[in-house]
Amino acid sequence: MTRWMLPTFLAVGAIATLVLIVGPALYAVSLSFYHMTSLTSEPVFVGLAKYADVLSRAEFWNALVNGIVYAGVSIVLQVVLGIGFALILHQPFRGRALVRGLAFLPYLLPTVIAVLTFKWMVDGSLGIVTILMDDLGLPPIYWFETESAAMWSVILISVWLWTPFVTTTFLAALQTVPSQLYEAARVDGAGPVRRFFHVTLPVLRPILTVIILLRGVWMFNKFDVIWLTTGGGPIGATEHLPILSYRTAFALFDIGAGAAIATISFLFLSLAVFLYFRAFPMEDDA
Repeated sequence: MTRWMLPTFLAVGAIATLVLIVGPALYAVSLSFYHMTSLTSEPVFVGLAKYADVLSRAEFWNALVNGIVYAGVSIVLQVVLGIGFALILHQPFRGRALVRGLAFLPYLLPTVIAVLTFKWMVDGSLGIVTILMDDLGLPPIYWFETESAAMWSVILISVWLWTPFVTTTFLAALQTVPSQLYEAARVDGAGPVRRFFHVTLPVLRPILTVIILLRGVWMFNKFDVIWLTTGGGPIGATEHLPILSYRTAFALFDIGAGAAIATISFLFLSLAVFLYFRAFPMEDDA
């Protein structure tokens, strides 16, 4: 009986993958070759016309750049802060277990709660951040009305939400670094900075490679934070490809173009992942 368990689990996993992932993905790609005003309208085959139309739009390239900026800046801040917090939480101090638990708390919050909390904090009349800045004599920041401030708003919310995930991952990896390596580095006269770059960072490189890849894919495809915060505004300043695809398909009623944008986004990410693995091959990390 036991010998049939593994093939059974593999078959169930393969069927679930085909039904829940591969099938819907292929259906979405097929929609990009048709003109449809809704999912129930009569499809008209147009070939690659939707792709040509999408690639000729300035809003598509604006959304692509916005997505790269949003994902890139968010990843850098998450990784830098995550490593820094992990190094701090790795040190022995009283109440460390409690602080570790609190540090992971933002990751447990629903995204909508985090977004609404941020909006309340920066509210123009009652927000605690607004009141504090006014008491300090600082000029007001129009968080959602100006292009640069809106982008930084969604980036800050994303960093606050997902830095704990990066912190926890690196903190777990730090537990695996042999103490003998640090002792040998101290004997050689290496200070904290040199120990980090010559001992800690090389050991964490496999984890760092995976984290940057995963966070990059997730942030580039992240929909909820931007949609709940700015809806892609103002004037498309925070609109990236997932929101453009949604708006094109369900607000402008062009299902084919929306599917084409999603397909191009998938192809772009696939190329980015391929180039990433060429630049940072996992075999070298192993």
